[in-house]
Amino acid sequence: MTVVARRDRGFFLGAIAAMTVVVVASNIAVQYPFEPFGLADWLTWGAFTYPLSFFVTDLTNRQIGARGARLVVYVGFFVAVILSALLAEPRIAAASGLAFLVGQLLDVTVFNRLRRQSWWRAPLVASALGSVVDTAVFFTAAFALTGLPWLGWAAGDLAVKLIFALGLLAPFRLFIAYARQPRAA
Repeated sequence: MTVVARRDRGFFLGAIAAMTVVVVASNIAVQYPFEPFGLADWLTWGAFTYPLSFFVTDLTNRQIGARGARLVVYVGFFVAVILSALLAEPRIAAASGLAFLVGQLLDVTVFNRLRRQSWWRAPLVASALGSVVDTAVFFTAAFALTGLPWLGWAAGDLAVKLIFALGLLAPFRLFIAYARQPRAA
């Protein structure tokens, strides 16, 4: 038995590509404080890209199940860590890999347990819990003992992730409606 049905292979490959782009872009963007509005001590640019990784994971889990979502996480982790090691600072790449794996696998597990409840509960709760763990692991591993304002960045980053988790519920619902449409023969 294959993990991904033939009809879902395109979605699966797209999810891996999306996950890789989101994580690599985030690992580059997190190195730059968000200067507008005087928020450099509270946010990095990565706060605005990384929440999409939970969206990709949840869409994948909804479309092809937990096994497929875990596979997207593992492949995305492998490819993104290699590319991030080339394009970002080593401490960022290592911290990101660890936080990504722990946070995303938690997201997959929680989503899968809640998937039969209200349509919004699984993506919201899974993304929120995954975000809390990811943020704690990443910012501690990447920035502790650097003298940078990482506690503020972690707080700001988590706030943005939680706002994104709420804001991405509408596109998630649209995806569910679209995915239920009969497929052309």
